[in-house]
Amino acid sequence: MFDHILYETEKGRARITLNRPDKLNALTLAMQAELSEALWQADNDRRVHAVILKGAGRGFSAGYDLSGGPGVAVSRIDTPPEQQRGYRRIDDDIWQLERGQRYRMALFDMHKPVIAQIHGPCMAGGTDLALLCDMVVIAEDATVGFPAGRNLGVLPNPMWLYHVGPQWTKRLMLTGDSVTGTEAAQLGFAMKAVPTALLEAEVEGLADRLALVDPDILAGNKRAVNLGLELMGARTLQRLAAETDGRGHQADSARAFMKRIGEIGLKAALRERDAPFGDGRARVAGPETRTAEGHLTDPDEAP
Repeated sequence: MFDHILYETEKGRARITLNRPDKLNALTLAMQAELSEALWQADNDRRVHAVILKGAGRGFSAGYDLSGGPGVAVSRIDTPPEQQRGYRRIDDDIWQLERGQRYRMALFDMHKPVIAQIHGPCMAGGTDLALLCDMVVIAEDATVGFPAGRNLGVLPNPMWLYHVGPQWTKRLMLTGDSVTGTEAAQLGFAMKAVPTALLEAEVEGLADRLALVDPDILAGNKRAVNLGLELMGARTLQRLAAETDGRGHQADSARAFMKRIGEIGLKAALRERDAPFGDGRARVAGPETRTAEGHLTDPDEAP
């Protein structure tokens, strides 16, 4: 049915699985387009009370696919390639960012609730998906962060602010450091953290309970909360996120990083960028004592 995701319905729920496990479910525009289509399909299906969004393989998602991936036609109308937008101008970049954002906003805008089931890495664009879901259940040993904030652009999903608060949003975005699933739940990124072995049962059990409730009632309650978020500026900040991220892409570091990818390849460029940050981790509770190489040590050890 789809090329980049899996879709199934059963017992009052739709399960949507990001299905590029060999790429750690890195998000292409094509995958996001399919995700949007599947979400609206689930919203239109009266048998579905809720959606579970998860990732195949070792993790939820490593983020956006910086190597590109297959394109998606804007419409069935054929426009000469030389007349189509690319990324040449800042407005082109903002337009492209808004295009991807519209696909992802289906998670927020659809009437039925969505549960994010997070295991393994949930990085960058993966967090953009998770934070637009209605509830996030995460494995204790998962990893959550946005390392692209170190050099590549500006926070493209302000929902961090509403879930985590301004100080920890800044702490993680300004450094690109990551936290564990347990810490992500402590911060409010996730509703709760559970052992990995119990993650699926926890999410399915929650979906069982949602299946007992009239979908129209579920929709009314979801939309009441989301309208409250909109009154607090959530949708306006989403709109502005594309503007600020487009601006961030003009930074010298972002331009240099993209050039570096061309010179040494994506994986090597990422290793080079992240090496000075050691293990790239933050600690939510207690002091951040580190080795000379930047790795966190036991908080009870002397620095």
